Amino acid sequence: MKILKVIKSQPSQDGDGVKINRIAAFDGRLLDPYLMIDELKSDDSQDFMGGFPPHPHRGIETFTYIIKGGFEHQDQMGNKKAIRAGDVQWMSTGSGVLHSEMPLADAKLGMHGFQIWLNMAAKDKMRDSRYGDSTLAPLPSVENETGAQLKALAGSWHFADQAIESPLNDLSTGAALADFTFAPNGSAELSLGEFDTVAIYIHTGSLAGYSAGYLLLIDAKQDVSLLADQQGAGILLLCGRKINEPVAHLGPFVMNTQDELKQAVRDYQNGFFGKIN
Repeated sequence: MKILKVIKSQPSQDGDGVKINRIAAFDGRLLDPYLMIDELKSDDSQDFMGGFPPHPHRGIETFTYIIKGGFEHQDQMGNKKAIRAGDVQWMSTGSGVLHSEMPLADAKLGMHGFQIWLNMAAKDKMRDSRYGDSTLAPLPSVENETGAQLKALAGSWHFADQAIESPLNDLSTGAALADFTFAPNGSAELSLGEFDTVAIYIHTGSLAGYSAGYLLLIDAKQDVSLLADQQGAGILLLCGRKINEPVAHLGPFVMNTQDELKQAVRDYQNGFFGKIN
C-alpha cells in the first residue's frame, strides 16, 4: 500500500456552534469527488446540542453516517427521519435542498458521526433532488478470519470472498464508502483499482502508524493492506471516480462558476428552495 498524502483533521465549528473536526478539500482537486469530511465526536452535549438549523445546499451530495447518538433530519421534500447509530443518509441536492439536522433527545449521552460532501458533475447539478437512508434494515457487513469487519455504507464491495451491497448505491460518480472495524491486530486486503480516489479516515484507535483524526490518501492502483495495532481500530474507507471539472464554492453551494454561485444565492433569497413544514 502506497500512501500519497497524510492530512490531519482540524478543529472547526458549523451549524449552531457544533464542534467538529474537518478535512477540507473544497478546491475539488485533492480528494475528487470528495469535498469535505466532518467528524462529530464528543460525549459533552454542549458540543453538539445546537445542531444544524435549516440551511440550503445546491450542487453537492451530502452523506451522513452515525456511529453513536443520532439526529432528526427534515427537508423541504417532506422527509422527516430519525437517523440513529448504524444508519446512513444520503441527499443528492441537485438544484436545491433546504434541510435541518437536530440532535435526538437520547443523543445527550454522546455523539459520534460524519457528514461527508461529494461533488456532482456539471450535468447533474441542476437535476431534481433525491433522498435515501438505511433506516428500514441494518446495513450489510462481512467479517474475515482476523476480526476485520466491513460494513457497506454506500456502493458495492467485495471482501473476504463475499460480495455485499449497500441499499444506497446511486452516489455521484459511483462513489463507495465503508466502515471498517478491526479487532486487535486485525488485518484486511482489498483491491480497489476500479476507483481513481481511495482515502482512509481513522476514527478509532490507530492504523498504519497513524492515530484517530488522520486521513491517508493512498494509491488506488495498488492493493490495499490494512493492519490494526493491539488496540484495534475503526476507519472510514472512501472511494470514488474523479469528476475533473472546475469547482466554485461558497458556503453550502458548490457549482462550476462564480456566476452559478451568484444565481444560487439569488434563488435561495427568492424562496426557490422552498421551506420545511
